[in-house]
Amino acid sequence: MMTSKIIANGILRAVGFLVLSAVLLYFLYQIQTVIIYLIVSLIVTLITNPFFEFLKKRLKFSNTFAVITTIFLLALILIGFIMMFVPLIISQSENLSLLKINEIEINLVQLVNKINAFLASHNIDTENLLQETSFTSKLNFNFIPAFLNSILGTLSSFGMGLASVLFITFFFLKDKFLFISGIKNILPDQHEEKILNSIFKVNDLLSRYFIGLLIQLLIVFVLYLTVLLIFGVENAFIIAFLCAVLNIIPYVGPLIGSILAAVLTMISNIGEDFQTQILPTTLYVLIGFWIVQIIDNNLSQPIIFSKSVKSHPLEIFLVILIAGFLFGIIGMIIAIPSYTILKVVAKEFFPENSIIKIVTKNI
Repeated sequence: MMTSKIIANGILRAVGFLVLSAVLLYFLYQIQTVIIYLIVSLIVTLITNPFFEFLKKRLKFSNTFAVITTIFLLALILIGFIMMFVPLIISQSENLSLLKINEIEINLVQLVNKINAFLASHNIDTENLLQETSFTSKLNFNFIPAFLNSILGTLSSFGMGLASVLFITFFFLKDKFLFISGIKNILPDQHEEKILNSIFKVNDLLSRYFIGLLIQLLIVFVLYLTVLLIFGVENAFIIAFLCAVLNIIPYVGPLIGSILAAVLTMISNIGEDFQTQILPTTLYVLIGFWIVQIIDNNLSQPIIFSKSVKSHPLEIFLVILIAGFLFGIIGMIIAIPSYTILKVVAKEFFPENSIIKIVTKNI
């Protein structure tokens, strides 16, 4: 029989649960940076784990020395990656310094006059239009100091984040089995086997996925580099590498990479004639990049991803698309790893469900 006391206790429990959930969500929101560091460190651990195991098993390194070697090589790769962009920035700055500002200003004035004459011939008063919009009055250059400050803040945050990720990754690799034994101690006995099986399967599949991702980026990098070298673009290696890295962002990354390649190609040929040299070269590079994307989207990417995470290419496409609509670019990047984790956990805990059977039949 329901009494007022039972109802009141139920309401209090529900309110208490909601309050605790809100506090927990607020706490997680406040430490979101730390959570991101942990996730990135976990991903880096999965990527470097095969190399770490190779050092231990094949080269007979001690556990600590294998970890130190792995982190040291990882740091060298990151430093080399950063240093690669120094020559690119210097060369593009030199190209921009060759611009003849006065000539550009004269050409722009002539262009504006031609546009005004064209509009005037169609009874469009450009002077009144500009006055009504008050475009020039809306220009505000106070953003420049704030922009420079934001760049400095981003660089300092990146340095701190990089150091934190390397530090966390060191202990993830070094004390991997300690973490696993600790998880065993806190897991409920009835679910321990399922959870541990999920962890081992996720570790295997995600390791395969990230290695597959590196192979895919290597293929795209070689193809990009070939295109840029064919048309004699300066700093082809660095531009190809940067565009290949942007390929990590599904569908959007290649578009950004193509635009970036086009801009850098035009800047690299800034002293040449626009109609006979800059424009044709840029168009050829764009066509080459689009051909690379056709190859990647229809051959290398579906084969590598479907083999690594054991999912159908259409399934992967739909998951990335849905994640992109829900969570934007970040969602697209983490879509496949997150979906893989959900599939593994679902198969371990709900193996008899007919839908889960279909989705996870290859795992």
